[in-house]
Amino acid sequence: MTDHEQLVFRHLSQFVSEHKKEFVDKVLNLRTRKITVVLEDIFQSQNASAVIRTCECMGIQDVHIVENITKYSINPKVLKGSNKWIDIKHYASKVENNTHAAFRELRKAGYKVFVTDPASDGVPIDSINLENKIALVFGNELRGISKVALANCDQKVMIPMYGFTESLNISVSVAICLNTIVSKLHASGNFVGLSESEKEGLRLKWYRKIVRKSDLIEREFLRTIQ
Repeated sequence: MTDHEQLVFRHLSQFVSEHKKEFVDKVLNLRTRKITVVLEDIFQSQNASAVIRTCECMGIQDVHIVENITKYSINPKVLKGSNKWIDIKHYASKVENNTHAAFRELRKAGYKVFVTDPASDGVPIDSINLENKIALVFGNELRGISKVALANCDQKVMIPMYGFTESLNISVSVAICLNTIVSKLHASGNFVGLSESEKEGLRLKWYRKIVRKSDLIEREFLRTIQ
């Protein structure tokens, strides 16, 4: 944090109970960017919102929204405020394919890109190697993963299924995949959390959301120290 942000953080801390501070620190210590989720052209707001909520519950800090043919929308009743605690990156350019753009940025950040697809030639989700940073891509409810995503991914992954139906609802798929690999990551003893600087930045961001009328409190405080 900058000196300015540290001053604001210390001031806002007065309005956060010790219990909430401890809870924030507990959540921060279990947050990760080792795994991230990419949603490609999800058009049903309840599905997108359920995925965001699941990601937050599973300790995923970043979600990437790709908008080539559909615009991302939310359902507040499904979200339950979960979007306040994570970072959502949108790819909605009108001049390039946004799947390409998302994959390019993810690879710059060191991610291997895994697309989820029910075809049997994919690697079972519980067999993914956790040595690398993992970006899990989930496709459109009707069309599935795009041809662009399939052609440019590092690996296809699938959820083993044993019935007649060939696919799961996207929110269910995300929940199964994340529970599988996040649990495996924690059990491995090699959990990779956030850096101290990342935690500091999020702690301030979350305090601003926790403290009622924090924007007014912050403005009044800054006025007194100018």
